[in-house]
Amino acid sequence: MDTPGHEAFTSMRARGANITDIVVLVVASDDKVQPQTVEAIQHARAANVPIIVAVNKIDRPESDPLRIQQELLSHELIPEDLGGSTIFVKVSAKTGDGIDELLEMIHLQAEILELKSTSKGFARGTIIESRVRKGQGPVGTVLVQRGTLKIGDYFVMGSIHGRIRAMFNEVGDTMIEAGPAIPVEISGLSNVPEVGAKFVVLEDEKLARQIAEDLELKLRSETIREYQKTSLDNLFSKIDEGKVTELRLILKGDVQGSVEALKTSLQQIGDERISLRFLLCSVGNVTETDITLASASDAIIVGFNVQMDAKARETQSSEGVDVRLYDVIYNALDDVKAAMEGLLEPEIREEVLGHLEVRQVFSSGKNGIVVGGLVTDGKLHRNSLIRVLRKKESVFEGSIISLKRFKDDVQEVAQNYECGIVLNFLEIENGDIVEAYEQIEESARL
Repeated sequence: MDTPGHEAFTSMRARGANITDIVVLVVASDDKVQPQTVEAIQHARAANVPIIVAVNKIDRPESDPLRIQQELLSHELIPEDLGGSTIFVKVSAKTGDGIDELLEMIHLQAEILELKSTSKGFARGTIIESRVRKGQGPVGTVLVQRGTLKIGDYFVMGSIHGRIRAMFNEVGDTMIEAGPAIPVEISGLSNVPEVGAKFVVLEDEKLARQIAEDLELKLRSETIREYQKTSLDNLFSKIDEGKVTELRLILKGDVQGSVEALKTSLQQIGDERISLRFLLCSVGNVTETDITLASASDAIIVGFNVQMDAKARETQSSEGVDVRLYDVIYNALDDVKAAMEGLLEPEIREEVLGHLEVRQVFSSGKNGIVVGGLVTDGKLHRNSLIRVLRKKESVFEGSIISLKRFKDDVQEVAQNYECGIVLNFLEIENGDIVEAYEQIEESARL
């Protein structure tokens, strides 16, 4: 996905990295590695997409591909001839030198990764651009990712639906159909779609319209309540909902030494149970670009001895990104550690409450079998979990349905008192031991 180099296009770079299967990182050999190039690397890594580096403008006299290679080493892009796994190709967009080799490397990487699709079945893809065109109304550029897209197909993408009236390729030529990896501009949309929306072809217009209307109602209800980005405060609730699998961080510090110290300290907190990913570690105040990257990647920003500039504060307010600024490193470590512990499954501890010796089994009631016995130690609670032990082996697990002292219902019975309980276990016998226990959920600790 070709994206502009300006820093304002962070979201576009993030979207491109998530859509593509292989990233070709184009770097000018007559210049140095720009912040936007570093940002593109970060987005590709966040999306787990392999990178091929195309060192461009080798035809210029001031070209220095070796310098570019050395600069990219600091960002862990190590060429194959230095023992790394990153493919570097020297090219010239002006003369065409190296383009064939670049295409060959892309095909080779695709074969190694076994990147395959099918042209059979209904088309699926992603919207990569949209606009309103005079005389055509809403139009969108869709990248077909599987199946074949044809004129007349009914489709849905989010709350937008329609029927394809016309298709055009990248140079404006009319197309009848388009297969996998082909981007086409389509018309016949009910509205302007959001970039990044999933495009799906369906059997008929009625089904497409119904799905779009249902999604529109759902989106409308969701916009009533404010969307929350991941924060250290709400992280645990998002874990319960299954929305978070790792903690993503952006670190900013006043000097490189502070950033390195904070990163090293944070890396020592975790263990094999938790995934901590650093999307960006750099020096300087928190900028608008940092906020946009955090928003696109659902990350948390941790700053040490830095501030947020005015534009960043404005963007942060609208995007809802969680930004934590500290001047004491221990406070930062404590907050992040608490968030990481929220990613771990809580530990369940079992605590035995007491035991009852069965002395008489009465006839079955409408809710279960009635058992009389003596509490030999601890206490029994109404509705507590129990297991029936026979010769020290568990023969039943369940819960106390009812607990009585004489004819009265009670909440608990203490040691050395007789009582009656109702269980859903018909095979209980005199001499069996009823062990009452409770399960206590405790937060995991690192």
